[in-house]
Amino acid sequence: MNSYYFAYGSNMNPDRMRTRGLEFDLAVSATLPQSQLLFNKRAADAPHRSYANIGFHHSSVVEGVAYRLKDHQQIFKMDPFEGAPRLYSRDIFTVHSSDGPIAAWVYVANKAMLQDDLKPARWYLEHLLAGREFLSEAYYQRLTQVECVPE
Repeated sequence: MNSYYFAYGSNMNPDRMRTRGLEFDLAVSATLPQSQLLFNKRAADAPHRSYANIGFHHSSVVEGVAYRLKDHQQIFKMDPFEGAPRLYSRDIFTVHSSDGPIAAWVYVANKAMLQDDLKPARWYLEHLLAGREFLSEAYYQRLTQVECVPE
């Protein structure tokens, strides 16, 4: 059975994933229906800025990257980077790719970490933009318009 991880934030950058030691043999474009990309997860290392999160939205879709992991143990390598289970929770969602539905691990920010009046740092947003090859042009252009905190 294949194990997948769906990245919608800074982990859409495949180089970042390799640097973090995640072993995968395939990265494909994927979408998470009935959800929206939010920047409302307070950064534990800098509470004045945010990281990406997802929230339910009946008519929106989050685009990202589904990484096919070398084995099911690979996802545990991500937990320290995501602060799981304290900062983010990890659960399985169905994402959609050109090959059909995929069951994938997805990190969702815990409620205690949410704050709606924050923005990401430019360096963080650049990691999302590095996933351009996996995103539709419209979605990518929306990401380029995300307002960031001053450096």
